[in-house]
Amino acid sequence: MTFRQANQLGACVRKGEKGSLVVYADKITRTEQNDKGEDVERQIPFMRGYTVFNVEQLDGLPPHYHASANTQPLDPIARNDIAERFCKATGADIRHGGTMAYYAIHNDHVQMPPFESFADAEGYYATLTHELTHWTRHPKRLDRDFGRKSSGDEGYAREELVAELGAAFLSADLGITPDVREDHAAYIGHWLKVLKDDKRFIFSAAAHAQRAADYLHSLQLKTDEAHHAAA
Repeated sequence: MTFRQANQLGACVRKGEKGSLVVYADKITRTEQNDKGEDVERQIPFMRGYTVFNVEQLDGLPPHYHASANTQPLDPIARNDIAERFCKATGADIRHGGTMAYYAIHNDHVQMPPFESFADAEGYYATLTHELTHWTRHPKRLDRDFGRKSSGDEGYAREELVAELGAAFLSADLGITPDVREDHAAYIGHWLKVLKDDKRFIFSAAAHAQRAADYLHSLQLKTDEAHHAAA
């Protein structure tokens, strides 16, 4: 929450704590007249930055802000029906085996470790949505190419940032809490260099990620239409 929101709750930011910048992006609609004198609506995108603090950086918050949202341990082998149906409806070739999660563009398949090897179902689906975001970059889908030549180069870092944002968007849509992956620390170093060289790429990456999420959602509609036609 922001400094002002904390104050409104009777809380304060602990001395020495530093906030984090978040960016809110949206559009406003304005009615203007065109050359013919007709009223037309025009959408104007805007962004606004806020400095926010984690509740653990604040003193004096009401107790319920520190309460756990989930007091029951998750069943590590219980599948999420909504996420399961969503991923299956994409039609992606999803294979299981081994210890690595990745998308192989040459064979056009997603490789995942066995479901049971994850700590919980949310970790599995958060990882799978990350790989499915990669899957959308194939030339016959969104044809997304940042000039990646090898693992760890700038093109690789750009695509990984898109995949991570895509997974975050999809996780929010599906009600999944993404896990922090072990490879995040390595990714962050690459992301920081890309963002330092191109300060606006975070917005471009978010746009690519949203297109990937929208594309995967569109496949759900196609699956539903096919089922209705068959019925």
